[in-house]
Amino acid sequence: MRDLLLEIGVEELPARFIVPAVTQLSETIQQALGEQRISFEHVEVFSTPRRLTVRLQGVAERQEDLEQDVKGPPAAIAYDGEGNLTKAGQGFARSQGITGEELIRRELDGNDYVFAHKFVAGGATEGVLPEVLEAAVRSISFPKNMRWGTYDIRYARPIRWLVALFGSEILPVTVANVKAGRISQGHRQLAEQPVCIDNPAAYEQCLTAAFVIARRDERRRRIAQQVADAAVAHGGQALVDDALLDEVCDLVEYPTAFCGSFAPEYLTVPNEVLVTAMKEHQRYFPVVNTDQELLPLFIGVRNGTDDSLDVVIAGNEKVLTARLADAKFFFDEDQKQSLEEHGKRLVDVVFQEGLGTMAEKVQRLVSLAASLSELLGWHDCQENIQRTAQLAKADLTTQMVYEFPELQGTMGQKYALLQGEDPDNALGIAEHYLPIFVGDRLPQTRQGFAVSLADKLDTLAGYFALGRIPTGSQDPFALRRQALGVVQLLEHREVRVSLETLCERALSGYTQGFKASTQEIVGSLLEFFRQRLRAVLMDKGYRYDTVDAVLAANSWVVPEVFARVTELEAFRSKPDFMKLYTVLERAANLGSKGTTMDIDPSVLTEPDRALLTAVADAQSATEAAWEKQDWQGYLTAMARLEQPVAAFFDAVMIMDKNAALRDNRLALLKQVAALGERYADFRKLVIEA
Repeated sequence: MRDLLLEIGVEELPARFIVPAVTQLSETIQQALGEQRISFEHVEVFSTPRRLTVRLQGVAERQEDLEQDVKGPPAAIAYDGEGNLTKAGQGFARSQGITGEELIRRELDGNDYVFAHKFVAGGATEGVLPEVLEAAVRSISFPKNMRWGTYDIRYARPIRWLVALFGSEILPVTVANVKAGRISQGHRQLAEQPVCIDNPAAYEQCLTAAFVIARRDERRRRIAQQVADAAVAHGGQALVDDALLDEVCDLVEYPTAFCGSFAPEYLTVPNEVLVTAMKEHQRYFPVVNTDQELLPLFIGVRNGTDDSLDVVIAGNEKVLTARLADAKFFFDEDQKQSLEEHGKRLVDVVFQEGLGTMAEKVQRLVSLAASLSELLGWHDCQENIQRTAQLAKADLTTQMVYEFPELQGTMGQKYALLQGEDPDNALGIAEHYLPIFVGDRLPQTRQGFAVSLADKLDTLAGYFALGRIPTGSQDPFALRRQALGVVQLLEHREVRVSLETLCERALSGYTQGFKASTQEIVGSLLEFFRQRLRAVLMDKGYRYDTVDAVLAANSWVVPEVFARVTELEAFRSKPDFMKLYTVLERAANLGSKGTTMDIDPSVLTEPDRALLTAVADAQSATEAAWEKQDWQGYLTAMARLEQPVAAFFDAVMIMDKNAALRDNRLALLKQVAALGERYADFRKLVIEA
């Protein structure tokens, strides 16, 4: 057994590309080796901005032998009546590379078939690996690609070197005119000479000597420790964000943390601005004291050693100071006008071509948020909700948000508080963008909730009216995220208002004409929401058929949908479930042949009247359960029909020659089926034997 090493050396990759790329590379190689019957003991990955590396330990030096029996056609087809091979038999033998005499006859499931016994001796691993590795290099899918020179390969960044070793032997791998060898590269500035890798086991040690920490986990650990130590050394503690830590880790090959400072006067600017400037713009870690108050310090991470670190610190302080000076200027200038004044400039900001300006969107938000407050019964808060809607987008025209778009909403809250707005109204401005992603925090104020819901519904209604409906993986306007946000909001607050009603209210805010009718647009929106609901419920672990059955009932009250899926899933484990399923299956199968649910009592026989009474009792019980949202009670009441329905089928001929009797009996069964259809389409349930 030998170790295998593949390193792809590239120009610096974007940080977010690295982990997915090296994971793909590893998985592709492992899968290919499995397909080639080459065993290995252990796999490791290494990555930096300039390299993607996979090392496999204990790789077998030969493929495993392949011995298998390949099933062919039935013997009756492979041979004629005289025992001679037919064309079908000859063709099968030829396709397997054997003679007709080598075919084997064997019984399988009571029938005779012909089989070809094949033996393929394993070849040398070394002869297979070049093709495997070259294909793996080419197979990596990046979010964005580029071309360079005259090469036909598309890659995130140009490939500059390849290392491909099987033990100490170089494998003949060539990609984009780059031939693999044993020469790698160390740190771009610190390594004076190329790095020679004698064998895969020496890989890490060789790169460490060339100022490259190739193992990502070790690099990340060092950064976290250095950042924490630097903050403590200056009397504070670092605000370490995992996402930022991951990004910084993938920006450097040899990390060295340092602590810089800025003028305390900038602490008068809101913390969110300072933190955003440090984290998002400069990739610094902010520093706070024991009371979690921001200190005029920051921790940066250099890609190199601590040589001339004072010069590095001074340069970073200069860059950050310029950004903070701009931020303070913007903050001071923005306050010279009220939010309302800033909001007036929204007439010059286009929301979307065909949907008007942001000023028009705000007008719709005010109206829709007021309408939602009525639906929710929040009459005492309606004025505050409208005020929040009026100011929600005003900060988009401020200089601060223009420079720091990530702070939209946040700056609206800050400026609203500074000008004396109600604190809950101000918080609602910030909250109306929530949730931004699945699992994100949700608005806590009624103002934030109502305006968030109105904003998302307005956006969805407008884009769907324009026909900008997401298809496949394409969703340039993030409408799936908006719809998921609506679902999360309605589930969180247990809003018992139909999505259909909400979509109609949102669409009514648009005064311009659209090509599609209101009914068509709402129908498209509801189908879109159905898919989002399905995704959320599936993520919660519910069975797909339970989810599909409930969603097929076209109930658009989100909390009810969630509750009904939960209760049906639980009911499936109870003995009464099969009674329920049997009732609805039998009723639906024949009831579908009926055309009405109207009953003519004058022609009913005794068994008919017995079922009619049982159905009436079930209708009464299920209606009471529905009103109380007692879903277990609803399902149990339907299950009680099992005995009356069974007795009915035993006592009468459903498809009686007498048309009046037949129609009444089909109508009774349709009434039974309708009780189930109100809850779910039980035909979509998969019943395991």
